[in-house]
Amino acid sequence: MPKLWNETIETHRGAVRAAILDATAALVGEQGIASVTMSQIAQSAGIGRATLYKYFPDVDAILAAWHERQVQDHLEQLTQVRHGTEGPGRQLEAVLETYAMISHSRHDGAEAARLHQGQHVSHAQQHLIEFLTDLLREGAEAGVFRRDVAPDELAGYCLHALDAAAGLESRDAVQRLVKVTMAGLRPPAPAG
Repeated sequence: MPKLWNETIETHRGAVRAAILDATAALVGEQGIASVTMSQIAQSAGIGRATLYKYFPDVDAILAAWHERQVQDHLEQLTQVRHGTEGPGRQLEAVLETYAMISHSRHDGAEAARLHQGQHVSHAQQHLIEFLTDLLREGAEAGVFRRDVAPDELAGYCLHALDAAAGLESRDAVQRLVKVTMAGLRPPAPAG
């Protein structure tokens, strides 16, 4: 097969896959994770069920792929926030606020918890720990963050603290949580 033909086929497959995941996202937003069916996804994506089954064997596979894409989008969003902000202190605060808002807005329930158990989430968590560790190391070197605790431990502290944002009632409460978390990162006052 000519290279152009292969590229056209791959482009088409990518577009169909994206349409399936976009349709899934819309349906999850409208009715929740547990209520989404293959028929609904196919209809919403504008494809036949037979075509849908060529791409995914069942709803769980679609939800896993949708969730993986969502996790990747969140990581990219955090990277963009970091690069759009000056200075390690402001960068970290902006990244943590974005992460907390993502946690605050995510879907709850047993089905959502099941999605967070995939291997892609483990990889994303590791990437996120490394990402935050790098920011905290830069900030410690600049004297903005504490040096008496290892940066990777502080990264874990941040993630665990901000996971609580999922249960908060308002965006204001999420912002307060970020401020409290940031306060725990400041260097301790000199003894004396």
